[in-house]
Parts: sequence; C-alpha cells; structure tokens
Amino acid sequence: MTGRERGDRTVDAEGEVGVHGEVGVHGEVGVHGEVGVHGDEELLARRFDADRGRLRAVAYRMLGSLSEAEDAVQETWLKLHRADADAVRNLSAWLTTVVGRVCLDMLRSRGSRRESPLEYYVPDPVVRVGDTAGAAATTGSSGGGGAPDATDPERAAELTESVGLALLVVLETLSPAERLAFVLHDMFAVPFDELAEVVDRSPAATRQLASRARRRVRDASPGPAPDPRRRREIADAFLTAANGGDFKGLLAVLDPDVVLRADGGRLMAATSQVVRGARAVVSQALAYSRFRKAALRVVANGEPAVLSVVDGRPAALVVFTIAGDRIVALHVLADPERLTTLGLTEEELSRAEP
Repeated sequence: MTGRERGDRTVDAEGEVGVHGEVGVHGEVGVHGEVGVHGDEELLARRFDADRGRLRAVAYRMLGSLSEAEDAVQETWLKLHRADADAVRNLSAWLTTVVGRVCLDMLRSRGSRRESPLEYYVPDPVVRVGDTAGAAATTGSSGGGGAPDATDPERAAELTESVGLALLVVLETLSPAERLAFVLHDMFAVPFDELAEVVDRSPAATRQLASRARRRVRDASPGPAPDPRRRREIADAFLTAANGGDFKGLLAVLDPDVVLRADGGRLMAATSQVVRGARAVVSQALAYSRFRKAALRVVANGEPAVLSVVDGRPAALVVFTIAGDRIVALHVLADPERLTTLGLTEEELSRAEP
C-alpha cells in the first residue's frame, strides 16, 4: 500500500505539509484552497459526494462492472475516512488516484475467479429507456481530453454511460497496469508521475504502458459513428428485417466482418458464443427473432439497444455498435442474474411492444 493511500504526511520543498504523492499541486493547500475544513465529517462527506460520479466513472472503466465499481467507490470512501484528510492538498486528484489503486487490486485478483470466459464476456451495460442517446458513446477512441467532473446524479449517469461496450470489451484484453495507465491518463488526465507510484514503475515505463494500451484500443477501433438518430435508424432497420425474415435486409445493415458476442453468464452458459461474419450473424438474428415476444427500445452506454421482455422481466439485451452506416458489433447480454440489475422499473418494462 502506498503512502498516498495511508494518508502519510510528508513535507514538500516549501515546508508545507501534504500527503505523499500529492506534493506540488500548483501550490494548492487543503481542498480547493480551504485549510483544515476536513475536521467536519459532514463537510468531508459532501466533498466526497461531489466527486462520487467521477469516481464511479473511473471505476466502471477500470472494471466494466457496475457492482464492482460501486464497491471500489465505497472502499475509496473508507480509505479517505481513515486517512489524515486535512493533509490532502487536492482532494479530487487524491480520490481519483486512490480509486485507481483499488480497481488495480481488484483486477489483479479477478483473473483466478472469473466465471465466464473472456471471449464471451459482455461488460455491465448502463441502460435507460429512450430512442436516442444525447451524445455518442466512446466506442473505440482513446477518449482523450479527460472526462468532466460529475456533481449531480444526471450528469454522473451521463459520465458513466459515455463509454461504449465495444471499448470496454477491448479494455478487458489489457493487463491491469495497462488498463490503469490508459484509463487514468488518457481518459482522466492523471499525470504519469502520479500513476508511476500506483503501478510501482518509473514514469517512463508507465508512459509505455499507456502507449501499448493506446495502440490496442486504436487497432480495435470500429471507426467514427454517425449521429445518435442515424444509429437508431440503422438499429431499427436491423430489427425490422429480423422480424420480417428479410435476409438481404439484414445483410444491408451489417458490416461484412461484424462480430456478435453473447454472454449467458452462469445460468445460461450454453448461449454464450462469439459469431463472426455477416451471414453467420444473420442466421443467428433470424433464429433469435422467432423467440422474441416483446421488445423495449432502450439506450445502453449511449448506443441504440433493444431489450427483450418476457412475462414482465428482462430476457435479453442486444446493444448495437455502429460505424459509418453499418453495424460492426452486437453485444448480447442474456445472463439472468445480471439482467435483473439493469435498474428498469416495472412501468418501463411494461412499455415493451410485440
């Protein structure tokens, strides 16, 4: 555990007391220039809540799991509660680095206990009812420029869902250290000298971690996506063709190298598969359409999606990744256990139509 996480006090070159690893944050003292405010636990909790959306977004990108992201955020709060918070010179930066360390430890312990093969794994989606997304999700770009802070629930939700499932799938292929370097530096603008302490490497080596990850992400990028309304039109064209048994209509909206990834989880493991190529995906889509009873148009991570509803309960979620005017990937979540955590109300599910 680093001194940053223990809250160890250090003195910088100017004689000011700070937290190890937080020296030299542009001369800031306390939280946003406030000195000694953390003696008030209620104020500390409010400051943490102001950063909660950003921390959840970091953890979600690191872990691809909403429940694990919440666990990581809670662990970060406990670490803050145990630390000498008065000595933290930049609370937002400190919390971002700590949640990164927590996620890194979780990733390193995850490999031996993963139940689903990585090839089939579909990350937890962030789902809301609607026809179009307010902004394009990041599907395969580096996400450079840093994510903005989230200080209200609506903005926090937007920040969490702004990363597409296709990018999360690529992030799953990175080593834990590569993922941390890429997410925290490229997406949240954390300097390499701060990340170096977390991964226990030099800043130059940490920079190389991010560079390797960036190349992997770039190589897997599906290309630029059209605007949200056009993406929904393409997804609807796919669904219409599937329901009508229109083989040629399906081929017209699918990229020749489209990939369908289905994750049935522990209870529906037999449905887990990866299907590659337009004709093979068309065959799967036509077979699936025969069993679908009712569907609800939703948005998942900023991308068009459709939720199959059976007896008032989610049965399968299909998320479309679109580049240009073609569908390049379909992510199908059919895991009954994870589908129950989508957070949709009974009233929303009742809107599903045949």
